[in-house]
Amino acid sequence: FSPVHPPPLLPQFYLEPHHTPDRTTAEANYSRREFLTAAGLGLAGAALMGCASSPARPAPIIDIHQHVNYSDRPDDVLLQHQRTMGATTTILLPAGRPVNSAATHDGVSNGLEAKAFGNEACYQFARAHAPEFLFAANEVPDLDDATVEIEKYLKLGAVMIAEQKFGVECDSPAMQRVYRLAPTYEVPVLMHWQFQRYNYGFERFYLMLEKFPRVNFIGHAQTWWANVDQGYRDDAKNLYPQGAITPGGLTERYLADYPNMFGDLSAGSGLNALTRDESFTPGFFQRHQDKLLYGSDCSDYAGEGPECQGAQTIAAVRRYAPSHQIERKLLYGNAKKLFRL
Repeated sequence: FSPVHPPPLLPQFYLEPHHTPDRTTAEANYSRREFLTAAGLGLAGAALMGCASSPARPAPIIDIHQHVNYSDRPDDVLLQHQRTMGATTTILLPAGRPVNSAATHDGVSNGLEAKAFGNEACYQFARAHAPEFLFAANEVPDLDDATVEIEKYLKLGAVMIAEQKFGVECDSPAMQRVYRLAPTYEVPVLMHWQFQRYNYGFERFYLMLEKFPRVNFIGHAQTWWANVDQGYRDDAKNLYPQGAITPGGLTERYLADYPNMFGDLSAGSGLNALTRDESFTPGFFQRHQDKLLYGSDCSDYAGEGPECQGAQTIAAVRRYAPSHQIERKLLYGNAKKLFRL
């Protein structure tokens, strides 16, 4: 893979952080178990209240992929966006700290190349809006203390390591240190795959799936979704391919052959893959019904209609799912099981 990385083709889908506030000692003592217990009790209470007041509540949706300050979106707008979209639980994915390094393309990719805020902002937002919001933990993987920073937030209740979106080899020693951390806390690792830009070496990632069988990996972004097509060839200029899909691409093989590989339906790349060939998607959902997870990863303010990519993805799942049971798995059940919610 070339060490020269072209600028992103569609930067509106992705982001970077400003500052994050310091954590107080009291917040540090708010443990992972306490956070998840509080969230679980809140969900149970909300369910009981819903049963008492409205027997026809909308079906729950877990959104595994959102960001704080996505393209400068205010916090109150994010909160309303998720509610309008119908997400009953949302996982916030932080950026790593801002640094100028090869992994961040000399700072261009700070904030996940989308102005996304970091660990502390996601943690504080989730605490303020529990149980609707949970949070992940993240860091630039080749920093010397990357795993220390990630582990700090795993101890506070982070449910995932994400979003790993950096200019590194997917099997580098730095990334393997991150992978080794995941089983200790029983959390998945979400990978942003983008040819010649993020997580190089998609075609050899099976080696990591085999080396770390206890780590659940979640695939996301352009190269992941382009490779559902058996006829696709990695091309930095064609990250959103169109037209008919031949089943059996590398992404499908990873999902089928490895029990620790899952797929994130989010972003324009996910929506494109679901809608470009209507004859493909129902069968794809059928084949991988236990491996696919709904995420939005959208920065709009609307939360509904054609302006909201996340809402369009929900609509696509409902349209193409072969059965109501599979729809429920994709929008809720699979994430509930994977994240032990």
